Amino acid sequence: MEVTKTDFPGLIIIKPHIFEDNRGYFFESYNKDKIGTVIENTAFVQDNQSKSAFGTIRGLHYQLEPYAQSKLIRVLHGKILDVVVDIREESPTYGKHYSIELSCENKRQLFIPKGFAHGFSVLSETAVVFYKTDQFYNPASERGINYNDENLKIDWKINTENAIISSKDKVLPTFNESEKNFKY
Repeated sequence: MEVTKTDFPGLIIIKPHIFEDNRGYFFESYNKDKIGTVIENTAFVQDNQSKSAFGTIRGLHYQLEPYAQSKLIRVLHGKILDVVVDIREESPTYGKHYSIELSCENKRQLFIPKGFAHGFSVLSETAVVFYKTDQFYNPASERGINYNDENLKIDWKINTENAIISSKDKVLPTFNESEKNFKY
């Protein structure tokens, strides 16, 4: 596995080694011994999967401490723009966002440590997104940031008229108004 650190502390891109032949391909999507050295102290406890249509924007979501989640994101079908916002006070990238295209073709994965809000937009006709978390879903600690926060200036690569957004996500607070309890 090829591991690339980003300029955002703890945010890591993982590219598996692909073994292809006339039958298709094989790769290890997760190997604790190999990835564990890079994402120490992370034990995944839950797997989630979603299917979304073109133009869907999900996010930006997170859970407050002590229920915060680290995530390992990958795409099984289609293509997404995966977006995170650093919400860890005193982090050098606090309040900044990072985006990367993840697809079934490039097979890249994104490890998102605790202290980031996460979302994605669907750039293909449909996309199936799979991710591991190191903490169970806790509805009482769920929070979010409005995907369209003018101060964050996120380009979701989706025209506004094509965007499909849940009623819950439309009314999320701005970055400055959102409840956060993360320290770097």
